[in-house]
Amino acid sequence: MEGGRFCDHCGNVAHRTSASSDRRGPLSPVSLSALTALALICAGNVARADEPRSATEPRVMQEPGEVVNVIDAFDEGDPFDISISLGFQYSSKSAKIRRETNIEAPGLTSGGFTSSLMNVASYSEQTSRLIPRVDIGIYKDLALYFRVPIILNNSRELTGLDGTEDAAVQRVVLQGGPGEQLFSLPFKSPDRSGLEYLAVGIDSTVFNQARSRGGKHNTDARAHDPATILFGVEGRFAIGESMHACNPGAPQGQLQCAVPADMNRNGQSDSPFDATDTGERKPGVTRGTIGLEVHTLVSRRIKYIEPYGGFSALFEFQQQSSDYGITDLEGSLVNRPPISGTMTLGMMIIPWENREKFGRLTFDLRAQGKYTSEGRDYSELFDAIGSSSAESLRTPQWARYAANPNFDPTPDPGVPRQPVSVIDPNSQRTYVTGLTDVQQYASIRGQASVTWQASEYVKFTVGFGFTHDQKHGITGDQPCNPTFKDSIERAGPCKSGNELSGETITATGIPNPNYRPTINAVGRRFYATDSDTFDIFASGVVMF
Repeated sequence: MEGGRFCDHCGNVAHRTSASSDRRGPLSPVSLSALTALALICAGNVARADEPRSATEPRVMQEPGEVVNVIDAFDEGDPFDISISLGFQYSSKSAKIRRETNIEAPGLTSGGFTSSLMNVASYSEQTSRLIPRVDIGIYKDLALYFRVPIILNNSRELTGLDGTEDAAVQRVVLQGGPGEQLFSLPFKSPDRSGLEYLAVGIDSTVFNQARSRGGKHNTDARAHDPATILFGVEGRFAIGESMHACNPGAPQGQLQCAVPADMNRNGQSDSPFDATDTGERKPGVTRGTIGLEVHTLVSRRIKYIEPYGGFSALFEFQQQSSDYGITDLEGSLVNRPPISGTMTLGMMIIPWENREKFGRLTFDLRAQGKYTSEGRDYSELFDAIGSSSAESLRTPQWARYAANPNFDPTPDPGVPRQPVSVIDPNSQRTYVTGLTDVQQYASIRGQASVTWQASEYVKFTVGFGFTHDQKHGITGDQPCNPTFKDSIERAGPCKSGNELSGETITATGIPNPNYRPTINAVGRRFYATDSDTFDIFASGVVMF
């Protein structure tokens, strides 16, 4: 009970006791002793309510913690705020690439079914980023920010995994069509660098626990004060060249980064299926997408801790100028980038702070769960598949089927039957770009960091994180698109029944022009397993 309320109660008791004594005569010694003790308790409570905190007791700031803190403007005595930060992040990812097989062998299958346990390669990726950011206060608890991640270096490599270093083993685990091999190990991708994207966003704390009683630096928050709720929207714009599949170790006479339409990868139009533009491309570094990210966080400061939780989602839309445009065809089951959603739970611990000198030490511990939907993406095999010289991947496919002009539903005796639909040679040709249909998967991440606000104008953050991705397929295209069932003439192989034997046939869809049996057929698909990412990060912020 608060001191003031307790003393009001004491005064009422004293008044009633005094009135009683007026009516009944002098107080007894016991009553007098009880009244004296009650008065001392009241006096003690009044003193404790009015006296300042002990010099040894740390002050507790009720301002939002680092995770939900938004710079602002038009505050009394502080009309404008701007902060400039420079961050660095290094991440190291490792994964195992495996493939489906029906080979009967220990650790694979016992015959009669297909497993996804055949070792293919060990994947490693290292990325260094420099992340400049500028936050500008617009109004109270409302800020505009800009962020430009710069990839200093991104390197990827595929090496042998438990025996696949041997060339004879590779001919089996990396088999394409008859007598061909999709790629060789070790395989090293080109080193990539450049601007990853430009991010422009707005953050707002629509409710702010620190302002619940009127002051920006309020330290007397009550139990019924609202929590701090942050909401933000961010747009991400690819401003560099999108990634292209490359092979720095290409055989002599081949380009490292040939266009997908260059069948022989030699930069020349020496095939009737080659495009006229067969020059060499750059590896690129951006994803070739425009992203929209929304995020929200809720926190509640309770003395020295501030637990928080929230959700974010990222939607990406492919740019036609990227390699997504080459695979954007009718019949394609998946040609959009994946959509991801992340749940976050964490806690900020503030063991020390000095409000008068704007000093604070904050430990941030968080756990995140992320879901990534199915989508066409840059997988661990992007460069290896996209730069393959295997004929099964380099030969173009036609985008659609058409009615067979020679089809006769009732042919004369002895006349061979013809299929209902045949390849339309006038349709668009399709090529392998390295982008593949990556199946949905879940990720879990843990992160710890510490932030030291040295003064009103400077603070520093350092931390590390670990992420584990669930096993998922990385070459998951299906042969038919069941959305289109309206025309048997366009069905091609996507049908039930066999017209060549006189059976009644029914269309089950139209062919997927991006389907390649050597990497997409059941028994030939690739998977990423044991995928772990470790990262460290640090940043410094200057506030004005």
